[in-house]
Amino acid sequence: MDVSCTAPGSIPAIEQERLLITRISQGDREAFTELFDRLSPSILGVLVRLVRQRGLAEEVLQETFLQAWLQAENYRPEAGSPRAWLLNIARSRGLDALRRENSRRRREEAVFVQEPKIQEPEGLSHLEVLENQAQVRAGLTRLAPAQQACLTLAFVEELPHTAIAQRLSMPLGSVKSRVRLGMRKLGRMLEAAPA
Repeated sequence: MDVSCTAPGSIPAIEQERLLITRISQGDREAFTELFDRLSPSILGVLVRLVRQRGLAEEVLQETFLQAWLQAENYRPEAGSPRAWLLNIARSRGLDALRRENSRRRREEAVFVQEPKIQEPEGLSHLEVLENQAQVRAGLTRLAPAQQACLTLAFVEELPHTAIAQRLSMPLGSVKSRVRLGMRKLGRMLEAAPA
C-alpha cells in the first residue's frame, strides 16, 4: 500500500508516517526512503540551527536516520508523532556532536596554544626588532600560499584553527598541518638567516 498520497479523504500525514515506521521496523527500504524524503528537510533545518555547521548537521541527520532504521521497532505512537520521535533522536545526537566538537576543539587549542610572549632582552634595540620582523615577513613570502595564509591568520589575526578553516573553506586537519609545516619551514629559514 502506497502511503505517500495526501489527497483529501486519505490517511492523515501523521498516520502515514506511523505506517512508514511500522514498515521500516519490518525492513522495508522503500518506506525508509519515503520517510527520509518527507522528514529530513525539516529535521536538517533544526539541526543546522542547533549545531550551526551545515556539514556537522548533515552528519547528525545521517546518524539520526540510521538510528531510526535500526530502532524502528522501539517507536511508540502513544509517545508522539514519528516527526517528534526523530526530532528527539536528532536533538540528542546533535547535542552529543556539539559536546564532541567542543571537547575536540579544547584539546586542539590546548595543543596549539601560543607560547607566552618572550620578553625582549633589555639590550635588544628597536632596529633589531624591525630586522627580525622583516626576516619573518620575507620568510612568509617564501612559503606555499596556503601555508602563508594559515600562518598569517593564526599569528597576525590570532584566529583559532577552526575559524581559519571556516574562513579558508578548508578542512580543519589541513589547516593544522599547514600551520605546523609552515612554522617548521619558517623556523628553518630564520635559523639559516645570517645573524
